[in-house]
Amino acid sequence: MFIDFETFSERADNLRKLMDKACAAVGRSPAEVVLMPVTKTQPAAAAAYVARYGLGAVGENRVQEVMEKRPAVTAPLRWELIGHLQSNKAKLAATHFDRIQSVDSTKLLERLNRAAAELGRTLPVLLQFNSGHDPAKFGAELTDADAMLECALGQASLRVDGLMAIAPLGATPGETSDLARRTFTNLRELRERLAPAFGVPLRELSMGMTGDFAEAIAEGSTLIRVGTALFGSRA
Repeated sequence: MFIDFETFSERADNLRKLMDKACAAVGRSPAEVVLMPVTKTQPAAAAAYVARYGLGAVGENRVQEVMEKRPAVTAPLRWELIGHLQSNKAKLAATHFDRIQSVDSTKLLERLNRAAAELGRTLPVLLQFNSGHDPAKFGAELTDADAMLECALGQASLRVDGLMAIAPLGATPGETSDLARRTFTNLRELRERLAPAFGVPLRELSMGMTGDFAEAIAEGSTLIRVGTALFGSRA
């Protein structure tokens, strides 16, 4: 049975307190870190809860799911793709999402640019990197970062907002925490190198989920993507 709004609101309040605590521990302002609920596999009501609570965006994994759910949510809300995107679905993604966080190849950049140009819009994107060196995760290799950003900045209908990563899971909680911290450190250091080299801010560092957002905040995350802590286990 899906949760009610009061339960969601209480969970979101508790999560924000934990985020504030994580920020305080490393001397950051809570205003620097945005909470983006992940509503994948949840009903359209989940996204409606997010808007009612006062948050501005939700994360989704699949284009088809958003095509079905978005028309049912009338409240103002941004829909962001955080799941892997095949290049043959670039036009659909550019049509139905407000930002694509999971751009991991120059081919996808070019397809999204073409689609956005046809739609007459500028599409915000994040470049996803496999900064945890996990063969089970998507994302461009760190060694391809310069070529990726150069290609992205050359696409007239795209706007590069920053970088994104997903941390690997370890065999134990301690190992997971260590892997997450290294993943996020690598992404932060990549941003610190690329931004001045290319003269772009790359303001967004989208990293951290339910199990590792404290490590992400410690490493400079500006946006955490949380589903389970808000909505419970996926359907």
